Amino acid sequence: MADNYLEKRQEEISRAATVSNRPSLETLIRRNRSVRGYDQSYVVHERQLKAMVAVNPKVASSVNQQALRFHLVTKGPEADEVNRHIKMGRALPELHLPFPGTEPEAFIVVCTTKPENPGLLIDLGISVQTMLLKAVDLGLNGLIIRNFDHAALQAGLGLPLEPICVVAVGKSAEKIELVEISAEESIKYYRKDGIHYVPKIRVEDIII
Repeated sequence: MADNYLEKRQEEISRAATVSNRPSLETLIRRNRSVRGYDQSYVVHERQLKAMVAVNPKVASSVNQQALRFHLVTKGPEADEVNRHIKMGRALPELHLPFPGTEPEAFIVVCTTKPENPGLLIDLGISVQTMLLKAVDLGLNGLIIRNFDHAALQAGLGLPLEPICVVAVGKSAEKIELVEISAEESIKYYRKDGIHYVPKIRVEDIII
């Protein structure tokens, strides 16, 4: 009897310690930065991408339509194909991001069964943000990419559905810092001395 009590008590303590060691939602959000350069010595595995996609049956969906489908891409010919058709860093065209040797090598290509549905972009935003929070939980980062050749990517990967978004996934090779600004200041992100700065309007200015 005493042994059972002690075993159960030890399990409770272990579970509590695990919970207390997990990062808070606030921490995950702050770590969830848009990364355009990746450490290619780290290989993202399919199981990690599956863990990210697995959040989708648990999140909200407009009219519960669940019209998103996901194609997983890991290092190899398909990753090379994706990189041929995507563009990054639209606000910094002079840098031609990503830098050579820092290209992402894993992706989740998001497709849809209902391209004309008015709630699609709501579902897409919920999906990709939640998947990227899961990526951070796994020690990874990513980038939401909608600047790509849709038809060429669909043909290149042989997808049966139209791709509407690409999520790059990997281990960040960048240093990124948030900069608090007023609503009147420039929101354009920039780089200085190897650091990527992202202006974010302060809370006081976004409440109306």
